[in-house]
Amino acid sequence: MSEFDEQLREIIPRLRRFAVSLTRNASSADDLVQASLERALSSWGDKRAEGDLRAWLFSILYRQFLDAHRRSRRYARMLEFFTGRDDAEPSVERTVIAQSTLQAFDRLPTEQRALLLMVSVEGLTYKEVAEILDVPTGTVMSRLSRARQALRQLSDGEISSPSLRILK
Repeated sequence: MSEFDEQLREIIPRLRRFAVSLTRNASSADDLVQASLERALSSWGDKRAEGDLRAWLFSILYRQFLDAHRRSRRYARMLEFFTGRDDAEPSVERTVIAQSTLQAFDRLPTEQRALLLMVSVEGLTYKEVAEILDVPTGTVMSRLSRARQALRQLSDGEISSPSLRILK
């Protein structure tokens, strides 16, 4: 057995214990440890040779936990936005509004839906989205503005389909 395997076998129980203390759930902790080890193995080439393996793995696990926590909060906010739910019982009116908003969201062009999801759900910055799409940041901002406006118009029932001009 290699030295790395031995170190890993020694560290995994500690990682799991730390993950359980963060998540307060054994099965979530196991998932977190597995995701962290996958991340570590896939970025093994980026690890500094002189760095401590245990500290590196713990930092990966903690960042994975923070990322998952942020992601779940964003999804909860997005779900609340679409469903209009808070801790109170949802009213029929809120349910109808949420359903119409989701239908309006589905009718947006793919590019606009993707842009809204990247910024609103995933929490990416305009700069990160600009890098992903390989466009200037200002372009992202203007496209996002148009996507939000289109969603508002569709959910308010102002437009049903793009209007076409008839040319002679």
